[in-house]
Amino acid sequence: MSDKVDIYDDRGTLLESDVDILNLAPTTNTAIGKIIKDTKRTVAINLAGIEKGLATGKYGGKGRQILGRSLEYDIVGNADAIAESVANLVKVSNDDDTVVKVIGGGKQLLVQVPSARTDAGADFVSGSTVSGAAVVETIINTFNTDMFDAPLVKGAVWGSYPQTMDMSGGNVASILSIPQQNEGLGFSLRNIMTNHVAAITGRKAMNAAALSSIYEQAGMYEMGNAVGSFERHQLLGFAYQGLNANNVVYDIVKENGKTGTIGTVIDTVIEKAIDLGVIEVDHTAPSGYKFYKANDVSMWNACAAAGQLAATLVNCGAGRAAQNVSSTIVYFNDILEKQTGLPGCDMGRAQGTGVGFSFFSHSIYGGGGPGIFNGNHVVTRHSRGFAIPCVSAACAIDAGTQMITIEKTSALVGNVFGSIEEFREPIKAVAGAL
Repeated sequence: MSDKVDIYDDRGTLLESDVDILNLAPTTNTAIGKIIKDTKRTVAINLAGIEKGLATGKYGGKGRQILGRSLEYDIVGNADAIAESVANLVKVSNDDDTVVKVIGGGKQLLVQVPSARTDAGADFVSGSTVSGAAVVETIINTFNTDMFDAPLVKGAVWGSYPQTMDMSGGNVASILSIPQQNEGLGFSLRNIMTNHVAAITGRKAMNAAALSSIYEQAGMYEMGNAVGSFERHQLLGFAYQGLNANNVVYDIVKENGKTGTIGTVIDTVIEKAIDLGVIEVDHTAPSGYKFYKANDVSMWNACAAAGQLAATLVNCGAGRAAQNVSSTIVYFNDILEKQTGLPGCDMGRAQGTGVGFSFFSHSIYGGGGPGIFNGNHVVTRHSRGFAIPCVSAACAIDAGTQMITIEKTSALVGNVFGSIEEFREPIKAVAGAL
């Protein structure tokens, strides 16, 4: 099988031809490298939230309020001056890659600390800590805050930290969770809420899947799951599911979008795999049932991964709801396996992930909607990067049916991170770096 593909965008437009899949690796593609680097060094500062917290005495979230301790500071009105001061405090040199931008008419700041700061640390928290410290010092200096009121400024920015492990109730937001919340080695980039991804990409489902795939597959590289013969396996799946390689996802959705079901998507996937020579009939049982064999196991997985995303777009799109993404993942793979005698996407791991995910997202347990899950969650961590992109895509096409909505969880990060083109249009960014 050829390991060269054509990359298409979410409208079925050819972006780049004859791409070696090795050039799509996070270790080689400069756009993916930039997305990962900027993910670690970028935070959103909620200036409107800081102003409101100071005015009401509500610090640290969870109903906490200090009566009689409020400060009337015009934070939003001084956003430009605050941005300039923060930039001067976080930069290492005058010509480094520090970025501080005012967003939303002064309600938010986008802060990208210089790469020198993240490079000098063992992990990625300096984006949040350095930015938070710079904002506190800036506000204190701008409004001549005395030493008795300075802790209020700190509380409005940092929340209840260090009484809590993270900045609970604070107004500094990273899309990365703190390292202590990671389930194991290499899970940092997988620990990003799917609602965040949908918000950042402007609810464009295939771009949401692409950004999610980038994070998931970068995680595979970081945790050692893409070494040796496994690298090709992961990259083929990434290309076909996440980057619409050879326009497969788009074509399947177009063919099945109007009247199709999960079952018709499966038929289309099998037909395409046969036409490409990826699978063929091995033998036929007396009943007429056909047993297939895979001529290229990793390419079959790539077809199944693309089909799983297409089934999600068709099924969740029909309902305008994210809630059925877990059952879509389960039954797409279950029926695909029964129809071919071959393993489903991710050698059964995606299907198994969907089973637990169904229980925890909306079955007897019913702990929360798909939008609050990520690839680090104890229920959804098991797939090697092929389940969560479908969840992000489903959240993108949800019409507000989730109990925990994108607007509630991800408005701030959506506005700030969505202002960065590579995050908003990841397929085009990756293709443009080839």
